Amino acid sequence: METTLSSSHGLLLETPGAPLRSEERTDQRARDRYPISLELQYKVLRGSRVEQTGTGRTLNISSGGVLFETDSRLPQRGLVEVAMQWPYLLQGVCGLKLVMRGHIVRSVANRRETAVRAEFREFRTTGVRRQDTSPKAALSAR
Repeated sequence: METTLSSSHGLLLETPGAPLRSEERTDQRARDRYPISLELQYKVLRGSRVEQTGTGRTLNISSGGVLFETDSRLPQRGLVEVAMQWPYLLQGVCGLKLVMRGHIVRSVANRRETAVRAEFREFRTTGVRRQDTSPKAALSAR
């Protein structure tokens, strides 16, 4: 597994899969992108107002941004916040959500894809996931 993203708190996590190699890319990005499919929620912002909300799924992600698809068309430009459930637990027990905020740099209407350049990113905890410590669970783990 590759160590891929770091939060503003210096947290490093591993993600499945390898980054897209330069010969697989059609552009010259400074950061490796990782193909990962995560459900996300987004908010299109204008100042302190929320203009649009919805859900989607990531296509790829890097420390510099995210490419995702939605059922709804997003504007060509603007500020957006995306939040996705991270597939790994902090210390094996605490759920994480990755929140990115940045500007839309590309929105492809016919494919419903939106690319966002991340200007802010952080991992937020989503609560402790309790493990079943009953005797029955201990026996089934053997």
